[in-house]
Amino acid sequence: MTKEEIYNFLNNKNISYEITEHGAVYNMEDLSAVELPYPDSDAKNLFVRDDKRLNYYLITVKGSKRVDLKKFRKDNGTRVLSFASAEDLMSILALTPGSVTPLGLLNEKEVSVKFYIDKDFVNENLIGIHPNDNTATIWLKTEDLLAIIKEHGNPVNVVEI
Repeated sequence: MTKEEIYNFLNNKNISYEITEHGAVYNMEDLSAVELPYPDSDAKNLFVRDDKRLNYYLITVKGSKRVDLKKFRKDNGTRVLSFASAEDLMSILALTPGSVTPLGLLNEKEVSVKFYIDKDFVNENLIGIHPNDNTATIWLKTEDLLAIIKEHGNPVNVVEI
């Protein structure tokens, strides 16, 4: 889905959201130069795979947090993890580096990527994510995002990171 298709999708589901348009950002450092209305609710998204390339995971945390993949592996019972390639990102989620977002799961046909979200987002119930394009951030209720992903069929795991 394109950015416009994401907006239409959310509108058709009657999900309220707010849009912040900005220049293209490729990492959290780039995003720090953007004036955001809810900076404490902005998400960082990591697309990772196991060492056998059998399982893929999307990990979403607060932008200010670091993810220790060794600790994540231990806490969640996965094999050794590393970042997925740009080619995997495009072939599985139809996204480019810098545009990684939970909404990319809607592009996944096999519905096999496991989604992990930091419980802080659930507790605060607001999340800022890209609409499959790194030139905007949309702000929506975390519960709405989780409902969309569950409806699509991807496993959702709320964890402490």
